[in-house]
Amino acid sequence: MRCPPPATGPTGRALAALLAFVLASAVVLLPTARPAQAHGTLAMSTPAANATVTEALTTVELYFTEQVAANAYFTVTGPGGGRVDNGWRQGSPRPLDKPVREYLLVNGKFEPKEYSTGFPAVVTLAHLPAAGQYAVSYLSVASDGEPVRGTMSFRYSGRATAAPQGWRPPVDQPDPALVAAAEQHATSGHSGGAAPGGPTASAVPLAPSTAAAAASPSAAAPGDDERGLGWLAWTGGAVLVMAAVGFAAWRRRSVPAARPVGRPTGRAGGRPRGQGPVARSGTGARVGRSKSAGGRQGVTRPAAAPRAVVTERVGVPVATEAAPTTTGTTAAVAEVAPARGSRLGNTGLALLVGGLVVALLAGFGLGRLGSGTRPVDRTAAAPPVTGAAVSAGDGHQHGPGTGAHTHPGDGAAQVTGLAVNAGGYTVQPEARTQPAGVRADYRFRIVGTDGQPATRFAVVHDKQLHLVVVGRDLSGYQHLHPTMAADGTWTVPLTLARPGGYRIYADFSVTAADGSAVPLVLGVDHQVPGAHTPVPLPPAAPQSTAGPFTVTMTGTPTVGVTVPLSFRPDGVEPARLERYLGAYGHLVVVREGDLGYVHVHPEQELVDGTVRFWLTAPSAGRYRAFFDFQVDGKVHTAQYTLDL
Repeated sequence: MRCPPPATGPTGRALAALLAFVLASAVVLLPTARPAQAHGTLAMSTPAANATVTEALTTVELYFTEQVAANAYFTVTGPGGGRVDNGWRQGSPRPLDKPVREYLLVNGKFEPKEYSTGFPAVVTLAHLPAAGQYAVSYLSVASDGEPVRGTMSFRYSGRATAAPQGWRPPVDQPDPALVAAAEQHATSGHSGGAAPGGPTASAVPLAPSTAAAAASPSAAAPGDDERGLGWLAWTGGAVLVMAAVGFAAWRRRSVPAARPVGRPTGRAGGRPRGQGPVARSGTGARVGRSKSAGGRQGVTRPAAAPRAVVTERVGVPVATEAAPTTTGTTAAVAEVAPARGSRLGNTGLALLVGGLVVALLAGFGLGRLGSGTRPVDRTAAAPPVTGAAVSAGDGHQHGPGTGAHTHPGDGAAQVTGLAVNAGGYTVQPEARTQPAGVRADYRFRIVGTDGQPATRFAVVHDKQLHLVVVGRDLSGYQHLHPTMAADGTWTVPLTLARPGGYRIYADFSVTAADGSAVPLVLGVDHQVPGAHTPVPLPPAAPQSTAGPFTVTMTGTPTVGVTVPLSFRPDGVEPARLERYLGAYGHLVVVREGDLGYVHVHPEQELVDGTVRFWLTAPSAGRYRAFFDFQVDGKVHTAQYTLDL
């Protein structure tokens, strides 16, 4: 008859409590998802985002979770691309339709806060010039110093209204102090412009049954861990989890407490039925079985060795043997002899788990030390990126699905193509020069940190890689598509008509280990020898000639503010516009001087018969914009100067 396992002693109870503390610490200190930081975000609007309005409006009310700054900036753009706003003012607070939860960084920890009151900014509309889509853009700075930036849109289907006598569309730009304050926190959760369809992702309306926060786009940006738990905390947590699993396995695996050394007895080398194995006592004396006076089977041993013996077998519950006392009576065994086969005693295990707890707490503390808002050096070569870490400054501004937006970090960090390496990848051209007017094969490779050419590229806009060429005087624009050989070498025919310096941008997305696409833009200089005569940059104008078409650009590029830019080839019916590389158009913007690069993708569908983009101008200065579109199977490029 087998007896139940021995009761857990004080050491076992202490270990169990310590293990429970470890697991609780891992759950508390290592949450599965860290909320996005947010403050002062847009909670609702009148009219609502994406609403269709049939009656004429005179104001648009934007309700934020706190009062916007006194120098906040607002624009309203009509269907024709012109501004129709006529100033703004603070409104009276009112209850929100749905409460909003925001997360604030307090003493290195994200704390939730719920808001039920909205603080409106009332933007006056001068008139409604036509039916169509109206876009409202805003820029402010919250009380915690974070930028509040985004757009919302609505559609008007009523009759046009007249502008006040003497009114002219405003041409003002944001207060430079406001732009500087917003860009100071360009990597925060606020800096990602919201889709025109609604408020920013960091403001989370609370459903009646749940208050779970939506993740901000910036939550996955590189360097995001600098605002939360450090990597040491995560490493310590992983070690603790493994330790817990190992401890559980150790507890389940029985280790022999005493190795049987006696010879078997009974018929044919066996032992009598019901008799336990023969073992030796702690003194080495042979231990056998006998019947006690009470009829219970016990263990006899010399009086000098009163220790109890427990026999254990792997995978079999522990069975305790009865042991006689010094007086010869039988008593249940309550002491477990130290197991010679055990590699880790209870004391050692306690020290190990305790050390892991200390490591977790140390890692957590060090991670908290790195949770401040220290600046990130984006000019240095970054480590290899993964699919989950899409860079804020990947050089693209586009609209996923139906809503246009800019990546987090729009503004100064949004310009890219300034270096030959980024995200752990480097562009390596075979030649850095070629003769003027000669068609030559331009060959290059994209090399990873391991020194090997990358060969896994995602197809983005129908191509694995887009090669953009621009002269240093912002002339000579070309949009090319090279082909890749099996060894990772890209080749494309290239002709450069004029001597001078050029910038070549490799715009691509590598495929990460998890299968996701990571967008990158690498820029490299290229030289054409000879006497160079710079081409003067044309003055800013809303129209450009592209082949047989005159293309009109409407909209007002604004520093630090996400605003719509629309393009319409005159004389071309919307039905004649064809998709080129998966979209109705592509817009490349290059900054004069450093040749900073921004690639802007449009709305998925035409908006009021135009190709509409949402551009956040990174800084003051002059830019050259290149708009590619396709009609009757032929691609045309309209070029514009943007003077901010």
